[in-house]
Amino acid sequence: MELLGTRIDYFGEIERLKGELNAVILAHYYQEPEIQDLADFVGDSLGLARQAQGTEAEVIVFCGVHFMAETAKILNPEKTVVLPDLDAGCSLADSCPPAEFGRFIEERPGHAVVSYVNTSAEVKALSDVICTSSNAEEVIGSIPKETPIIFGPDRHLGRYLVEKTGREMVLWPGTCMVHVLFSERKIRQLKVRYPDAEVLAHPECEERVLRVADHVGSTSSLLKRAVEGSARRFIVATEPGILHQMKKAAPEKEFMRAPGKGPEGACEACSECPHMRRNTLEKLYWCMEDLSPEITLDEDLRVRALKPIERMLELG
Repeated sequence: MELLGTRIDYFGEIERLKGELNAVILAHYYQEPEIQDLADFVGDSLGLARQAQGTEAEVIVFCGVHFMAETAKILNPEKTVVLPDLDAGCSLADSCPPAEFGRFIEERPGHAVVSYVNTSAEVKALSDVICTSSNAEEVIGSIPKETPIIFGPDRHLGRYLVEKTGREMVLWPGTCMVHVLFSERKIRQLKVRYPDAEVLAHPECEERVLRVADHVGSTSSLLKRAVEGSARRFIVATEPGILHQMKKAAPEKEFMRAPGKGPEGACEACSECPHMRRNTLEKLYWCMEDLSPEITLDEDLRVRALKPIERMLELG
């Protein structure tokens, strides 16, 4: 990309704009490595929400997907929040249309509604409390045992939480397009080739994949296990953007993408989230240059969505 015949130094220009705008760059672990390296903070959904809540920057540049930037705006109505690509959505959030979820709740009066953070502001506004994969067990544990629970939208995470907490829950049948693609059979085959490898899996994966995992947890939990665990080789069943941080933190270890269900030799990009990967270094620069696309929200909706997010953050 050239501007007036001069090639743009994206790294230098983004640093310049960050200072001029009093901006902070927040990036999810699933972003491209070069974006992660530019960010002021790289984390999972819970870590990013906490950073957004506590920032003193005037501009929040959110390198993630739409619901994440929307959450930052819910927490910071007075700040400018921009997203490099407004079409960076989420298959899991899309699987839970607000009107349908609202009817689902109305059919089950008396239930506490726990919604995963991977949802739209409209779905958050219908919820009693939000959770992430990092704090879901704690959030569910905060609900009185006599109170029935609706959990949405990820049914695989919900089933895992039923098993972990012992709480029966009514599950919305949503899934993540990336995490359902991993092949339990191929992971087992890879384990035969590398018997010393430890399998790390995100709880959005299917149950049969979680059964072969040595460690199941949020993205930040998988990173911690990779760095602090005694294994020297890991098979990682989540979006491969996290491998960049794993390799940086533990360069002496080997990290492999968990194989998908596609045919042998299928492209590795199948396990990459196409929505996360819509953000590029070039788009990051231009969104800071133009302060666009900007995230905006109706104030009534923002206030209603804020309450369950604040309840989550108050839990720890």
